[in-house]
Amino acid sequence: MLELRHLRTLAALHETGSVSRAAKRVHLTQSAVSHQITALQSHYGVPIIQRRGQSIELTDVGKHLVVLAEKVLDEIQATERDLAKISQQASGSLRIVLECHTCFDWLMPLMDEFRQHWPDVELDLVSGFHSDPVKLLEEGGADVVIGSDHKWQRGIVHHPLFRFEILAVLAPEHPLRKKRILHAADFADETLITYPVPEDRIDLILNVLKPAGIHPQRRTAELTVAILQLVASRRGVAALPSWGIKNYVDHDYVIARRIGANGLWSDLYASALKETASRPYLRDFLATARNTCFATLDGIIPLE
Repeated sequence: MLELRHLRTLAALHETGSVSRAAKRVHLTQSAVSHQITALQSHYGVPIIQRRGQSIELTDVGKHLVVLAEKVLDEIQATERDLAKISQQASGSLRIVLECHTCFDWLMPLMDEFRQHWPDVELDLVSGFHSDPVKLLEEGGADVVIGSDHKWQRGIVHHPLFRFEILAVLAPEHPLRKKRILHAADFADETLITYPVPEDRIDLILNVLKPAGIHPQRRTAELTVAILQLVASRRGVAALPSWGIKNYVDHDYVIARRIGANGLWSDLYASALKETASRPYLRDFLATARNTCFATLDGIIPLE
């Protein structure tokens, strides 16, 4: 009765804490996930989950099954690696471009784990700032681009990683520190410090400020640490990914505030050429990326 699809669903429920988000994670409808849960509970005669409002918690039985799921899914992933090595598909290169090219702390544990599994794959970060990183794929300058761009392009495959929140970043003594949530009008008299990219690639400007008719002064810097230094010295404010500023906030170098009542959210994708995406080590990199991110990053949620 217990099947591989059930184990994947249980793992997704454990990671997301929500039937709806778990359904997106395993590419099923909510009703299909609920049906799987009902079938398992009927088969074993005990509850597997407990509902807590919009979220769910696994019972002791559910947690026990998740332990099994993690073991089995890890073994499957390891076996697929071995088969790739047997079939001589275990060498090559994986050159990675980050759209937020200096926000890479979260990527380091992933790269360390990947190198252990694929020692013959040359793994490297493509340095520097790139105004159109996806174009590097077509030009042969990169194998994977990690960023928010996922518009349809012929020959490009966009693999969803996770959704994350963009936070306003302020100096600790900034007058807006007293506000828990910032709105468009709060940025009107500020200098907005951003990466040197077009305005239509900056979520705060595109989704919050422009609709409200707010056009703050803008200053640019290529490096995340440079943006944070400018913010800390009260040269302006910024809006950056929560996972890119966590260490600086934890050490009180800057402070962060939510943008809007529901927050400002963005999506992260790993993009590759269609022919590159079929390489076994790239498929494993993507699976490892999702597993590592959800195990180590706070506040992210799954994408479909």
